[in-house]
Amino acid sequence: MRDINLKATEYFEAVARLGTVTKAAAELSVSPSAVSQQIRLLEAQFGVKLFRREKRRLILTLDGDRLFQTTTRAFGALRNARGAIARQRDMRSLTIRVSPSFGVRWLGPRIANFTAANPDWNIRIDATPEFTEFETEAVDFDLRYGLGTWVGLTVNCIMNDLVLPLCSPDYLEQFKDKTEPAQRLRGAQLIDSVKTIYRWDLWLATNRIELDELTYPFRFDRSSMAIELAKQGGGVALDSAMLCVSELERGELVPFTLDIPVIEFPAYWFVCPPRHLNRRTVSRFAEWIGSEAASHFDRARSALEHRGCRFTQATSPEFLENPMIPVSG
Repeated sequence: MRDINLKATEYFEAVARLGTVTKAAAELSVSPSAVSQQIRLLEAQFGVKLFRREKRRLILTLDGDRLFQTTTRAFGALRNARGAIARQRDMRSLTIRVSPSFGVRWLGPRIANFTAANPDWNIRIDATPEFTEFETEAVDFDLRYGLGTWVGLTVNCIMNDLVLPLCSPDYLEQFKDKTEPAQRLRGAQLIDSVKTIYRWDLWLATNRIELDELTYPFRFDRSSMAIELAKQGGGVALDSAMLCVSELERGELVPFTLDIPVIEFPAYWFVCPPRHLNRRTVSRFAEWIGSEAASHFDRARSALEHRGCRFTQATSPEFLENPMIPVSG
């Protein structure tokens, strides 16, 4: 490669592609004589004629055509790479990590609207249960489900959760003759979401309900799967209304009982090192997330109120670790 005159090759490729020295000179922002000189140097280096002139037109020779086929692909690839680098440089890049079900059921359906309104943003989203090691991983922030107990980081609650037992209308119809929640639950198939804060054992203890035997025919590590099974009539899922608002509004999911209040508590968090908020892209996206979350919470609460639900709050992490502490509300 060191013995190839790259400038002369570039000038040759421009002339061969555009058909005239004048057009090549205009594209390269040089004089026609400079282009002609470089062509002569390249022909001297290869020891062959690359063009022949016919009635004021430059026609590639066989050797010239062989060289052009190679150089046009090479320079085309270089131009594409340069354009891609320039576009990437001008875009606002953001890397987000998010709890899987929250990413699939909440963030995923909304991100298209954001990117449509902000086409110059380049956003990568990793839906994973693994929390980010910010000191070693190139992630701007986490959107995380949990208690908000991440030490040394900026932790802002973007949305409270609303948790209740949910099932399909057809499944609920089986229990129309049983009015007491405990009676209904004793005959129901309980779907266990194993990574939720409120699992059945905690919820039952909180509401002073005793079952002869607590068994789970189905256990999932994703709320999205538990919710889907409940929607299909497979049992009762104790899960987040925030993840299935559309199903509640359409009547595909309904509260299993109205006698026990929906539990509200802080559960969805924006987490990052404090320094990351100094980035305009991070703070801008955080504002958008907050606005979307507030609107979504109001929508979920309205859907449950429409179904006749009542609400109670559990705002203390100590309560969540000790279900015998009375809830407020």
